[in-house]
Amino acid sequence: MSRWRKVKQGKAQAPETKKEKKTQAPETLCAPVTVRLKAFLTDTFMIVMPILYVVIYLVMGDREGFREHMGEGWLIILALHFLSVIALWAIKGQTPGMKAYDLYFADPKPSLVKLLIRYVTMQAGILSFFGLFVPFLLKSRATLWDLVSGSCLIYRPQ
Repeated sequence: MSRWRKVKQGKAQAPETKKEKKTQAPETLCAPVTVRLKAFLTDTFMIVMPILYVVIYLVMGDREGFREHMGEGWLIILALHFLSVIALWAIKGQTPGMKAYDLYFADPKPSLVKLLIRYVTMQAGILSFFGLFVPFLLKSRATLWDLVSGSCLIYRPQ
């Protein structure tokens, strides 16, 4: 009985109930894979499609010009994608897809080196298919590029 009296007087903390534990979302868990996939697809269409259009029709002239110099065209597309994503991450901290699905970096201001490592590892992980299965193997749901860069995306719906 004395324990509850101390809690009532404010000298001790009340034990947490199971209901309170469930409502508190741990900040260390990365965002769910499905939300990150939706954000990635949104970014693909919102960032890559305008770049693709500009490169094919304004830089290369037309589809035939792009077809003849496809390697150069894709190199320009990837370079512009790299610059735009890194700039959005560094300046705003989010890409349009991340903003649409309430994803944030765990570190509010990640360093430029972290962002570069994250981008390069993300592209390599997606192309190798190995990086796509890592979140299903880990309890923290971190991807390969999260682990290598030391950054993580957190899902905070508003």
